[in-house]
Amino acid sequence: MKSAKRNQTSILTVRALRTQQADGVDIYSFFVPGADLLRIAEISRIHRDSDGSLQGFQRKQIRNHVRSIVEFLDQGSVLFPNAIILAISPRAIFTQSRGSKPEGDVGASQSGTLRIPIPEDGSKEAWIVDGQQRSLALAEARDRSFPVPVVAFVSEDLAVHREQFILVNKARPLPPRLINELLPEVDVTLPRDLAPRRIPSAIVNLLATAPDSPFRGLVSRVSDDNPRAVVVDTALVKMVRNSIGSPLGALAPYKASSSQEADTAAMIRLLTAFWSAAADVFPNAWGKPPTKSRLMHSAGIEAMGYLMDRVMARSPANGDARRHAQETLQRIAPYCCWTNGRWPDIDREWNDIQNNSRDIRLLSDQLARLDHAQLLSKVA
Repeated sequence: MKSAKRNQTSILTVRALRTQQADGVDIYSFFVPGADLLRIAEISRIHRDSDGSLQGFQRKQIRNHVRSIVEFLDQGSVLFPNAIILAISPRAIFTQSRGSKPEGDVGASQSGTLRIPIPEDGSKEAWIVDGQQRSLALAEARDRSFPVPVVAFVSEDLAVHREQFILVNKARPLPPRLINELLPEVDVTLPRDLAPRRIPSAIVNLLATAPDSPFRGLVSRVSDDNPRAVVVDTALVKMVRNSIGSPLGALAPYKASSSQEADTAAMIRLLTAFWSAAADVFPNAWGKPPTKSRLMHSAGIEAMGYLMDRVMARSPANGDARRHAQETLQRIAPYCCWTNGRWPDIDREWNDIQNNSRDIRLLSDQLARLDHAQLLSKVA
């Protein structure tokens, strides 16, 4: 293992094994000193650029986690065989070794030399897909020559990096909010437990950014630090999933079936109509932190989602959905306690409502009773 210099680019040279998966994608397995990982690979952290497009995929550094790994590595003689997974540029060159194969070789891989460029301008030819906390710790450890196993697949496609990041981490305690925000950006077949989350996540992404969305600029997401954001994205994702998944949900008629794809445009129109009406009818509660408005609280979002299912099911097919929602919400508005007061039937102060199943059910039932009572009085 050595470094050479050529045309303003250093080369990290390692002995490696090469195999292929998928449609001829090269995969390499090798060892490098832990301190060299961040020389050849960068951490592509999740963020939004100036146009609002999602960039990267890695969560923020977890300092306590890194420190605990450093402390472990600095104990002395330790076993640390956890492989780092990299995506690597095709500009890394593999030269297969000459000579006969050993007797009994199963032929699953070829041995050789892998040369990884290290540009002088600080750019990297590899990206860490799994193991960023370990890589950061190895860079700080006292033993900078500590050998680390690496598995690297050749790809410069960010979508592939995200796909592998999600698949590697889905069985680990990866923050659900991070997965939810990445899912709409991954155009691959997902495991059964992740696939149903893609459409709700994509819809919430549109609600957070669309010019006509009442939630524009109000959704708190992993990728940005918006001081105006007051609604946690997971609350909206859950509200949308509940409506799609329920047979009586307002969004259920637009979900995918064996004969048609999901009509996400219709879902967005319905959500925009109802929640725009909510913003119109409850202006003093809209856009405030959940500590000052339970309408913006996760419990309020979910409970109002159940009310949305009731209200929008009665919306005329060719009518003004937003006006229909406004008229319905205006009838119950005098009895709603989003920012002060006490809910009439459940006997709870407005700020006693918490994000747990019991309180969400109580608030949902309260809103349903109010809607039912006002509907009967209208008919009478």
